[in-house]
Amino acid sequence: MTRHFFIIAVLSIAAMLTGCASQKSYDYSAIRESKPRSIVVLPPLNLSPDVRGTYSMMATVTRPLAELGYYVFPVALVDQTFRENGLTEPGEMHNASPAKIAEIFGSDAILYIKVEEYGATYRVISSDVIVSASAELIDARTGRSLWRGSAKASNSENRDSSGNGIVGILVSALIQQVANNIGDPGYQVARQTSFRLFNAGLLPGPRSPNYEKLIGK
Repeated sequence: MTRHFFIIAVLSIAAMLTGCASQKSYDYSAIRESKPRSIVVLPPLNLSPDVRGTYSMMATVTRPLAELGYYVFPVALVDQTFRENGLTEPGEMHNASPAKIAEIFGSDAILYIKVEEYGATYRVISSDVIVSASAELIDARTGRSLWRGSAKASNSENRDSSGNGIVGILVSALIQQVANNIGDPGYQVARQTSFRLFNAGLLPGPRSPNYEKLIGK
């Protein structure tokens, strides 16, 4: 019996080591070579049914990118420039040539964002506001992909419903749903999503004190 358990333990450890070995770390070679200093953020492509997704998400991305050390072109100016050139929808803007965008703005990189979830969901005993998004950073000069990432946040993450009882939980969910429909709590959740999106994977920009250590001169 002891030998049987020993064999199982050895096989389990081997499986764990194999699994760890198969998990590859993110390849940052492209962004290390490109070393972008400035980023044009295109208005996000909204895949959710909530029309507020594009501009709520767009309003939250500048700060975390700037704090990482990148120069971010004013997002309102970028949006207006596209509109003045006849591109009024995010889908049209995303289909524009990276070389043309670089020519207009003089940026090093272009950030494409997709809002996959945005808004409130009601599930009888809970009412949650969820925002999930994915992003890709492209070298504006070559069109090469420099970085990809995704993130998700919800306003229910820190909610404590313990001790309320089933009736209290139902009433709380209903009240929260009404509040969600009246205002736009998605904006605050989008801020958290943006923070996670960039701080969990994007390397620092040239204005960051950690730039030379992580990127190199």
